[in-house]
Amino acid sequence: MSFAGEIVVAVVIFIGLCGVVLPVLPGLILILAAIGVWAFVVGGWAWLVFAVAAGFLGVAALVKYLVANKSMKNSGVPGRTVIAGGLLGIVGFFVIPVVGLIIGFVLGAFLAEWYRNKSIEAGWRGAVAATKAAGIAMIIELAGALFAASIWLGAAFVY
Repeated sequence: MSFAGEIVVAVVIFIGLCGVVLPVLPGLILILAAIGVWAFVVGGWAWLVFAVAAGFLGVAALVKYLVANKSMKNSGVPGRTVIAGGLLGIVGFFVIPVVGLIIGFVLGAFLAEWYRNKSIEAGWRGAVAATKAAGIAMIIELAGALFAASIWLGAAFVY
């Protein structure tokens, strides 16, 4: 692969990493696709790099859901709260670009818990718990994405 081609792959991986932090783009899918295209063009041993990177991304995707779910269950917040936060976060994203996603998520989680428990204090506890779970999930996903990107970067330098 040419130097320009590797720069394009690196840019797509960077955009994927940004998509993990600001969930506007499918970050893990972009990273996997970029490394897959690179492996297709390079061929041979590059498929091993792709497989290892895919493994990191797959494990991160699985672990983030398991850990976030456990965190939510430990705090007594049902999955409906996260869904409500996510839905209002999507609406918030379009109403207030970028930061509306976060504001909408917290507001949605708060409203769901407030409605469920009929208490403002319980609403805030639920919103904080949902936000912590989402933050932990994002950190786990980012770690897997960074490992995959690092594997590719090391292989690109060797190639």
